[in-house]
Amino acid sequence: MIPQQFRALVFKYYKAHGRHDLPWRSTHDTYRILVSEVMLQQTQVERVRAYYTAWMKKYPTAKALAGAPLGEVLKSWQGLGYNRRAKALHETAKAVTKLGKFPKRRAGLEALPGIGPYTAGAVMAFAYNVDVIFIETNIRTAVTHHFYPKKEKVDDKLLLKILQDALPKGKSREWYSALMDYGAHLKQSGVRINAKAKGYTKQSKFAGSDREARGAILKELAKGTATQKRLLGLLGDDRTDQLEQALGKLQKEGMVTRTRSNFALPT
Repeated sequence: MIPQQFRALVFKYYKAHGRHDLPWRSTHDTYRILVSEVMLQQTQVERVRAYYTAWMKKYPTAKALAGAPLGEVLKSWQGLGYNRRAKALHETAKAVTKLGKFPKRRAGLEALPGIGPYTAGAVMAFAYNVDVIFIETNIRTAVTHHFYPKKEKVDDKLLLKILQDALPKGKSREWYSALMDYGAHLKQSGVRINAKAKGYTKQSKFAGSDREARGAILKELAKGTATQKRLLGLLGDDRTDQLEQALGKLQKEGMVTRTRSNFALPT
C-alpha cells in the first residue's frame, strides 16, 4: 500500500462510519478543542462525552475556567482520573486569559502548562486546520497495521514519514478525525499492534497504585473537609503509608490545603 491509497481507505471509512456527532467536532474554538483533547488523554471517548458537555456548561470559556477556584475545577473533574490534567488545564486557562488569546504556533502552545507535542499538534489541526504531523495511539495503530504489520519495535519516525506523505494539504481537521476513528475501529476489531512500537510502555495497573491513592483522597475531599485520620484510612490499614505520601505530594502540588486538623481542596 502507498500513502495515497491509505488516505483514500481512511476517508472512505470515515464517510460511512465516522463519529461525526462528537460535540467537539462541531466547533473550531481553541479552548473547546483543548478541553476535549485533555479529557481524552487515556480516557475512552464515550466516557468523555458527558463530562465534556457538563464542563462546557460550567466553564464555557478559558476566562470562565481561569476565574474558578481550583477546588471547584477538581470537583468537576472527578471521575475522569489523572487529576493533574485538571490542574494543568486550569493553569493554562489562567495563562491564556493573561495573554488575551491562545498562541497560534505549535511552540507557543507547547509552552503552556501540561501541553505536549501531541496535544499541541491536535489543537493546530482541529482548531486551526494547519498542516501538521502528530501521532497518538489510534493513529499509530492504523499506520502500523497497514505499513509495518510484521515489523517489531516500529520507530515513530517511520510512521511520521508515512503520515507526512499521506496528509491531504488543507484538510488536517477532517483527516485526523478520520484517522483517529479508523484506528479506533481497528482496535475494536481486534487489532492490538501498539505494543510493537519502539517506545511502547504498558500502562501500570490502577489497583494499588499511587494514582489510586491520589484519586481516593481527592474524591473524598470533593465531598468536603476531612481529617488526616480519615484520609489515611480510605484504602485500608495496609496502605496508610502510601496515602500519607500521596497526601504530602498533593499538598506540595497545591491540590490539597490544610487548615488546623482538616484537609480540603483549594479555594
